[in-house]
Amino acid sequence: MKPVDKKIYLASKSPRRRELLRQIGVDFELLLLRSDGPRGADVTEEVNPSEDAYAYVGRVAMEKADFAWNLVQRRHLMHRPVLSADTTVSIDGAILGKPANTAEAIAMLQQLSGRTHQVLTAVAVRHRDFAGQITQVSDVRFGALSPASIQAYCATSEPYDKAGAYGIQGLAALFVEHIEGSHSGIMGLPLFETAQLLRQAGLPLP
Repeated sequence: MKPVDKKIYLASKSPRRRELLRQIGVDFELLLLRSDGPRGADVTEEVNPSEDAYAYVGRVAMEKADFAWNLVQRRHLMHRPVLSADTTVSIDGAILGKPANTAEAIAMLQQLSGRTHQVLTAVAVRHRDFAGQITQVSDVRFGALSPASIQAYCATSEPYDKAGAYGIQGLAALFVEHIEGSHSGIMGLPLFETAQLLRQAGLPLP
């Protein structure tokens, strides 16, 4: 009997998402989308006018999954579920993306200091006729951050590839006073919701 193929395609460059998938025993092959270059990004991550954080992450995650699934078909790859995700941080209705430089990272952390913000991660899965998407929202409260702690953190490499200029799995764990929601979602891949979608797409998970 031919063994069941249990592998998926992961359309994400995030090492954190790879670690989280390994944590739940999901085998994957990377199917990376172009984020820059002469022809530009395969999927733009610009915020549309009047688009709130919830609509934004859901749209971007689904567009990434759609684009990656089209790649599977165009390249005649084995049909497997395609998973993509997008994470953003929101406070006072504003979307905080990845900081472009130290000044932006400092400004973001000053805005988050001593306050509660939202971390939204949307997960999308495409496989043949299946197209599913779930957005998970967590509340994160930072303690009051001193200028020195913000400067020291921004002198590391951590803030610059992460929405909101921090990663809860790294040094910024020292800033977090309270969370309500999904720890893995704050890291970039809510595992409960991810497993739901992969099961719906036909992946045999416990």
